[in-house]
Amino acid sequence: MATLNLPAWGYGLRYRYGLFKQVITKEGQEEMAEDWLDKFSPWEIPRHDVVFPVRFFGHVEILPDGSRKWVGGEVLKALAYDVPIPGYKTKNAISLRLWEAKATAEDFNLFQFNDGQYESSAQLHARAEQICAVLYPGDATEEGKLLRLKQQFFLCSASLQDMIARFKERKADRVSGKWSEFPSKVAVQLNDTHPTLAIPELMRLLMDEEGLGWDEAWDITYRTVSYTNHTVLPEALEKWSQIVMRKLLPRHMEIIEEIDKRFREMVISKHKEMEGKIDSMKVLDGSNPQKPVVRMANLCVVSSHSVNGVAELHSNILKQELFADYVSIWPNKFQNKTNGITPRRWLKFCNPELSEIITKWLKTDQWTSDLDLLTGLRKFADDEKLHAEWAAAKLACKKRLAKHVLDATGVTIDPNSLFDIQIKRIHEYKRQLLNILGAVYRYKKLKEMSAEEKQKVTPRTVMIGGKAFATYTNAKRIVKLVNDVGAVVNNDPEVNKCLKVVFIPNYNVSVAEVLIPGSELSQHISTAGMEASGTSNMKFSLNGCVIIGTLDGANVEIREEVGEDNFFLFGAKADQVAGLRKDRENGLFKPDPRFEEAKQLIRSGAFGSYNYEPLLDSLEGNSGFGRGDYFLVGYDFPGYIDAQDRVDAAYKDKKKWIKMSILNTAGSGKFSSDRTIAQYAKEIWDIKPSPVA
Repeated sequence: MATLNLPAWGYGLRYRYGLFKQVITKEGQEEMAEDWLDKFSPWEIPRHDVVFPVRFFGHVEILPDGSRKWVGGEVLKALAYDVPIPGYKTKNAISLRLWEAKATAEDFNLFQFNDGQYESSAQLHARAEQICAVLYPGDATEEGKLLRLKQQFFLCSASLQDMIARFKERKADRVSGKWSEFPSKVAVQLNDTHPTLAIPELMRLLMDEEGLGWDEAWDITYRTVSYTNHTVLPEALEKWSQIVMRKLLPRHMEIIEEIDKRFREMVISKHKEMEGKIDSMKVLDGSNPQKPVVRMANLCVVSSHSVNGVAELHSNILKQELFADYVSIWPNKFQNKTNGITPRRWLKFCNPELSEIITKWLKTDQWTSDLDLLTGLRKFADDEKLHAEWAAAKLACKKRLAKHVLDATGVTIDPNSLFDIQIKRIHEYKRQLLNILGAVYRYKKLKEMSAEEKQKVTPRTVMIGGKAFATYTNAKRIVKLVNDVGAVVNNDPEVNKCLKVVFIPNYNVSVAEVLIPGSELSQHISTAGMEASGTSNMKFSLNGCVIIGTLDGANVEIREEVGEDNFFLFGAKADQVAGLRKDRENGLFKPDPRFEEAKQLIRSGAFGSYNYEPLLDSLEGNSGFGRGDYFLVGYDFPGYIDAQDRVDAAYKDKKKWIKMSILNTAGSGKFSSDRTIAQYAKEIWDIKPSPVA
């Protein structure tokens, strides 16, 4: 946004600790607090003049004029910290405003403290600290769920109060100063369902604090708010308990109930043919009277003037499946904005060797802000001089990566082997399990080979990195399995010149900046239809890495841009998945013998005594919770192994592989975040660049 000279702000919470620092022990993954703010941050500017009250709990009073007011409960203060974000080769800088939760001196009970009641004297201070303590606190408990909801509301309320305050400041300077101008001055983009409470909070602020009527407040809110859906996974399509919501945010629950009531009335009066679909479309779901919930995604769709997905395939799934009924009512509300990445960080900064070569051959460095210029590399794709320079740059990056692996894990890897990398959050749908099962099968075949046969094998180093959420048991079992397989394979003198398996600990952006430039093959192998977009796939392609992947998320568009011959495709397609799951339920799945061999080797204890039965059980049976191979690992396994055989063959032809690498970089122009953000600005926010002269 800053580079495009757009007048924009980012809002977030000023977390003290990040997700967690991942430590790998003999037991597997262990989590430690990540010290984001333990040391002084030189970039942030505390804004003690920017403070807003944020209320929780309490009750709603009806005033004599019929208006409503939220009172009582506990009130915290949101203190702003501004992080300046400078643009690239522009004088513009914009702000990322982060909120810290504070209690005031009045909330500290000095009498109790002096009486020795130290904890009870500062209860509100302790609760304030909890809000910004940890990114994504565990929500397996009721307390954890309540804390997440508090975090979400705290962000929304503080940010909207800030926007309104700045609008009113400017309104005072203008002659007309009408509230109807608000949507032409302020655009609010909801990043997934986590900030959904911005909708009822903006309504509350406009009605209860500014005195607007419902219709005017609704028109302003609807025209101001847009919603980006980032995933079709249930955990991101949040459903909050109505009971908890009513207790924590009583006024907002009233507003949500009214939005839902008016939406249902609109459908009945204007779209009679949709009346039978209301139960699945309404915001409030009381189908389980014991656990009535608020469907946050439905609230976003009903209350936003624009809804978008983040890759062409994903946006189509939203329109054809997830939100299909709403499309019948609002066909023009839905659009696509394929994600992008910044070439400044993900090529120029993290891969200086390759960047210099690109600039030299294109005779310009303008590609850093006009990534479509990379297509100019295509005409040199067969040039032997470029091939030699490209290979040298890649080898330098691989050596740097090998040093990182040695420092982080103690494992020595060979820069002349094929560097095969999968780094992303550990999740069953991302199928790191498919990757490690493939490595187990490769290990088994190597063990069966003669010394002469091994000489013909393409040596490979398989690297997997990512954090498993602290309470996600199966994901943590996958981390453990990768480490256990690596411990055996890497210490087996019969095969370790042909295969190494390494788990890269504590994956984060800084680690990615080393891994991505040094990669040659990258795995983006999610079950089709489940990855909304992915962005690491774009980063790998930009750095001349070849992808092995399914037709999922942005893989579809990457394959189109770089060329089908420069992408290793396998796996079921998104529109086949539901049918394949049904076939499985009906007992029609016949596992490939190679799949059974890989599982059996793990069960044999070849990789230690840890009990992997629960993990392997998830791949077996035909249905049931934690069984039935919901993510189609077994179905896609034979195609995956065949695709890896094609990789091995292609890598032997160095000239062919380097050409594939060059064409991946050359085809990455579309995936610049400059293109993505320019589309948001033009097609959703209706804002134009405001460059500083």
